[in-house]
Amino acid sequence: MSDHKKVKDYMTRDVITVTPDMPISRIKEIIKETGHDGFPVEENGEIVGIITTSDLLIRDITPTVKGMMSDDIVIANEELSISDASRVMFRMGISRLPVTNENKKVLGIITNTDILRSHIERSTPEKVDQFRNTLEQLYGVKTFLSKEQVPINELKPTQDKVYADELQGRTYEIERGLAEPIIVVKTEPHKYLVVDGHHRLVASNQMGNDTITAYVIKLSKKFKLGIEKTAEKNGIFTLDDIEIISDAQHPLIAITGSLRDKNTTIKK
Repeated sequence: MSDHKKVKDYMTRDVITVTPDMPISRIKEIIKETGHDGFPVEENGEIVGIITTSDLLIRDITPTVKGMMSDDIVIANEELSISDASRVMFRMGISRLPVTNENKKVLGIITNTDILRSHIERSTPEKVDQFRNTLEQLYGVKTFLSKEQVPINELKPTQDKVYADELQGRTYEIERGLAEPIIVVKTEPHKYLVVDGHHRLVASNQMGNDTITAYVIKLSKKFKLGIEKTAEKNGIFTLDDIEIISDAQHPLIAITGSLRDKNTTIKK
């Protein structure tokens, strides 16, 4: 499946811009109010620089943005590929890249976080391909792939438990636009067997969503997969049958939380 994502697919569009004559005291207020640490500087509808918290730390204080902003900056077109944007940011040693139109009007901004988000979402197709190959070799069938919005009430889980701490993390990701698809097998016209993504699914369901993005694998002939038989044997038929574990840590949280005071704390 082709997945050549571009900057426009991941950039933040609701960007706060500031002006060269804005007082530095106001910039500090905006940082406190928004939690953001960098802002494009526009004048007459055209980007002329960028000001970040680093500028406030390393430059001599001046009354306005004009005296402290960086004007030796790199800008990108929204049609630039994510891979090329990553290379530019790596080579230039920058953590954010303003995105503009041909008139240098700011359309958005792409940051290190957006690049990481794109990497996570693009890693899923590799798992899809591995699972399709396994199905084709194990059952002698052909598989067909699509990417769709699937109704959550038509999904049949195959996992009997999820971890509460990982659900918190998945909820955080979904709220901030990480749309990593789950992987399902379509077994009937309105029935999908969940292969991968149970934490994402449960978190999305708890958030009240009706649908979820999924890689849908269709089979050339109808039969019951082994994982479905195992799930039914363990009494797993709906999302209500999944146990939420709150007295143990998800393996991902357990191996990354040793230096944190509270392993379940998610950045706000």
